[in-house]
Amino acid sequence: MRLDGLAALSGVMIAFQARANGELSHRLDNAPQAALVSFSSGLFFITIYAIFSPKIKEGIKRLRSAVSRGEIPKIRLLAGSLGGAFVALQTSVVPLIGVALYSVASIAGQSAVSLLVDRIGLTGGGVKLISPRRIAAAVITVIAVLVSVIDKLEADNFQLFALLLALIAGALVGVQRALNGQINGHSQNSYTTSLLNFITGTSFLTLFIIILIALGRVELDPLPIGPWWIYTGGVIGVIYIAATSLIVQHLGVLTFTLFSVGGQLIASLLLDI
Repeated sequence: MRLDGLAALSGVMIAFQARANGELSHRLDNAPQAALVSFSSGLFFITIYAIFSPKIKEGIKRLRSAVSRGEIPKIRLLAGSLGGAFVALQTSVVPLIGVALYSVASIAGQSAVSLLVDRIGLTGGGVKLISPRRIAAAVITVIAVLVSVIDKLEADNFQLFALLLALIAGALVGVQRALNGQINGHSQNSYTTSLLNFITGTSFLTLFIIILIALGRVELDPLPIGPWWIYTGGVIGVIYIAATSLIVQHLGVLTFTLFSVGGQLIASLLLDI
């Protein structure tokens, strides 16, 4: 399959992951805990796989060597924490402005930052200049998302600060994808990149939950027994991160985002039927 097709397929995966995580959050009535459960389950499965995978272990060795040689700064290995921050912002902002407005703002943030990270070559796959064509593609993508959710927008949900946080959340995803591409270039194994993401992402969310508990904002609740598919979000995330870290190296973050959003919109519409 072509890389653009794989990018679209990754968008389909996002839609299924969102459905699973959303249902888990609904049954728990605790969005931050649902996010942590999703990340933790993903970390569990990728860790078990890593124990029996020589390729992942080789990828870890290559990544360590790259860090020791100064080829990649240590701070960039924390890309997964951006994913954790994205989920933390998402669970905080959506109740304030709604899913529809959040989606538009988040995609706008992703598209804008994707142009910038491609321009500076943050993915490790080379520099891609900002051209009128690429700007137009980003704008059209945001418009497409806006059209798809316009009937769900509510004027009284428009809160400027929350909207800004949604933009930042989208921007974090754009940077995370670029850094994952760079990490993957050094590890040469996409599941090594995925493992690192889930370690740092789960750590970030654990800290986030601890802070919320200390502030009295949230309490941990017993996990629902089923259905089984509400716990698939983490596994889907493992595959998604592994795939995207490989694809963005070749397509760039913006092109990946465009095809991914397309796949996500189509799958979301089908799931809502």
